[in-house]
Amino acid sequence: MEHNRLVRLLIETPIGPLGVELDAGTVIGVRFGASAAWAGDAGDGHRVLTELAGYFAGTVTDFGVPIELRGGSAFERAVWGQIALIPYGEMVTYGKIATALGDPGAARAVGTACNRNPIPVIVPCHRVVGAGGKLVGFGGGLPRKRQLLELEARVALERAWS
Repeated sequence: MEHNRLVRLLIETPIGPLGVELDAGTVIGVRFGASAAWAGDAGDGHRVLTELAGYFAGTVTDFGVPIELRGGSAFERAVWGQIALIPYGEMVTYGKIATALGDPGAARAVGTACNRNPIPVIVPCHRVVGAGGKLVGFGGGLPRKRQLLELEARVALERAWS
């Protein structure tokens, strides 16, 4: 992949502004609380902006934009891969991910990897919760995590009743 067409975009969302970074049309980063400095020409980013707007409107439940998870240790990349498998509207515990990766005692390390997820929302680290469904740890802050989970629960419920 050619890595020279970096674009930064800003999208206003119900959880505050999100900065989206793309390289040749592939999403490589999402940042909470991005500033106007992220506002750029949408160019290759129309699709991701449309999908994120649809996600927050409750019409998009699966992202189709190309992503590339850069950096991180082998363990972190494995965690991010597990997170990407969590279905819309569902939650998985840190411990369950640790167990799926073959190390049941690594729940804290899973939490650290979640915090380092370079593409939150699209790679849904907000769907990872503590034992018993407790809301703990989130790079975007617990209020945002709660909002994202409530959005998905509401949309899932509406779809089940329609």
